[in-house]
Amino acid sequence: MWKRILALGVFLVLAFAQSPVMVPAERFGLSVLRDSYAVVFKREGLELTYVEGIGWAPPLEPSLPPPSEDRLPVEVVRAAGLVQVPQAGVRYSGSSGRVRLVFDLPEGLPVERREASYPGRLSLELPYFLPDLEALKLPPDLGLEFRYLPHGTQLTLQAPAGRLYRYRQYGLEDPWRLVLDFYYLQPEARESLSRGISYLEQWAWTPEPLRLYMIQAAPGSWRMELVGQPGLRKALDQMAPRALALLNGGYFDNRTATPIGLWIQDGVALNFPFGRSALLWGDGQIFGGFPKFGAWVETAGGQRYPVGVNLWRARLTAHTAVGPVGRPGENVAVVERERVIATVPAPAELKPGQWGLSFPATDPPVARTGETLKLRMSLEPPVQYALEAGPLLIQSGQNVFDPKREPFTDPRPLNATALQSAVAWTLEGGVWLVVSEPTTPVVLARALQSLGVWGAIRMDGGGSSQLYVRGALRSPLIESRPRPVVNGLALYPK
Repeated sequence: MWKRILALGVFLVLAFAQSPVMVPAERFGLSVLRDSYAVVFKREGLELTYVEGIGWAPPLEPSLPPPSEDRLPVEVVRAAGLVQVPQAGVRYSGSSGRVRLVFDLPEGLPVERREASYPGRLSLELPYFLPDLEALKLPPDLGLEFRYLPHGTQLTLQAPAGRLYRYRQYGLEDPWRLVLDFYYLQPEARESLSRGISYLEQWAWTPEPLRLYMIQAAPGSWRMELVGQPGLRKALDQMAPRALALLNGGYFDNRTATPIGLWIQDGVALNFPFGRSALLWGDGQIFGGFPKFGAWVETAGGQRYPVGVNLWRARLTAHTAVGPVGRPGENVAVVERERVIATVPAPAELKPGQWGLSFPATDPPVARTGETLKLRMSLEPPVQYALEAGPLLIQSGQNVFDPKREPFTDPRPLNATALQSAVAWTLEGGVWLVVSEPTTPVVLARALQSLGVWGAIRMDGGGSSQLYVRGALRSPLIESRPRPVVNGLALYPK
């Protein structure tokens, strides 16, 4: 019994595989006339007749496959000269506002690369016969019309009204493919907030579209303050309720709310460098990079000892991040409120509010338990505000994104698709506060470079990414509520 079932299954598979591809006659501009014994497909200068029980009338071979309803087999289409170009397969994928058609080409034919906007209705003529279009099921809000010509297929796409329209065409090899991307995106927006300051929702092309939510402030129109408190997580909009705009700031330890990296506020260092790039600004000037700094410790007797800081190690190294510090063979003086509370073999576990000074175990300590020890730093150039974040994205107009240059102990967030925050600036001194829809930092860097910024640096991302305008959250919300953060950037009209 099972052998009969298997044989029947094989027969059905072969029969299905060998069934001819059928194409509606209307695609070729043919009208259909039928009577009891015959069906006629007709247009000016051409008439194709099929008689039941006999087959096709001349000029066609009688043995060609019969029609089905108002559809013609591909073999008849070619024999009648209705199509004279190679056949290509068609595949479809899409998401909201985006449709991709991939044509599997029979041979390596040159494909012209194109990219342009269109007015909502787009007509293209492709030099291929594309019968697989018959089976495509496109989104209901997208109209697709097509007809077959002897020298190719004419496609007409009708997108919904009131969108931003763009398409691109390009070829791929191994195997050969032609790709058509159609975009019908939500429109861009611009809102004037103050003289020289606007809120924008804008698309950047990377080449995929990326929606950006941002503040653009012209040179001389803005002032920006660093707000927040080390060790305290707080709702961003509560840090500066009167600010025109607020963007989340740099990195912090989720458990202790301890900031990670340089934090200078009103010229005073609230936290020391960790080793990543930083945003620096003051008096209408803004720039980013790896700041040059000198650090030292000072004893109660006034002696000064130069030190390295965090990842910039030296014989004496100050550690300001919470967690284990020091290397085997070193001792660590643990300091709290400018007083040494213990000296222990490395690694030493630092708690919030503490810093440590590591030094070779064979050396005498510069300060003993109970003695005063102060950590001091000078920054070059001196600035009013600085905040470590990173990686650096754009420098002097060039894409410099390279996570390997900066010490991220967990590089996974730099490869993950998530909301991204950044601060960008123009050569003339304008500043942009930016949050993107979910993407990766490498794509964000391409997007900002395409918009012509002179410099840009990534801030904390993911659930921390937030842009407030006049107290209202304007960037996408990916969690149930905005995540509390440790610091932020508050922008005001000047």
